[in-house]
Amino acid sequence: MAEDEVTPEQLAAIAAENEEPEPVNYKPPAQKSVKEIQELDKDDESLRKYKEALLGSGIAEADPSSPNVQVTRMTLICESAPNPLVLDLQGDLEAFKKQAFILKEGVEYKIKISFKVNKEIVSGLKYVQQTYRKSMRIDKTDYMVGSYGPRPTEYDFLTTMEEAPKGMLARGNYVIKSKFTDDDKHDHLSWEWNLNIKKDWKD
Repeated sequence: MAEDEVTPEQLAAIAAENEEPEPVNYKPPAQKSVKEIQELDKDDESLRKYKEALLGSGIAEADPSSPNVQVTRMTLICESAPNPLVLDLQGDLEAFKKQAFILKEGVEYKIKISFKVNKEIVSGLKYVQQTYRKSMRIDKTDYMVGSYGPRPTEYDFLTTMEEAPKGMLARGNYVIKSKFTDDDKHDHLSWEWNLNIKKDWKD
């Protein structure tokens, strides 16, 4: 069987194995601005110091036209990769559909998402990744990123270690639809990219 010649039945079996569990019935707390949080209990010195450690000593003036959450980069971290695998998410997102990350079958890798929070605390950030092969969704993974306050420098989120699929049936092109969202279901950024699983890095 040639590479990438996988049958619909085999894809359906892969999708069934990766079926996602029932969602947890979680209700996020009411949103408060950084200023409101800093004004609460301001006479309590220990609480004031704790909030200062979390939020900084003051509110930096953010560009009013900039979004609250900016997703800047996605990196595939793989120790055996011959070159860095980086997507600049501030450029032309459509261009990613015409190129592919080459990944050697069976290697271990992590995905790193770099992002900034500019104005207000954001609750329950989440990275959602759906994987398609020949137009059939075979996997969906939700990664809880957490809650973050504004600061001038970027945050980095690392997924757990993943293993690239291996074997003749696993080789070929995968379309991955990624989304950075939160408890309030804001779509901070959605992008689509390709992953090509090969026998070797330069196969």
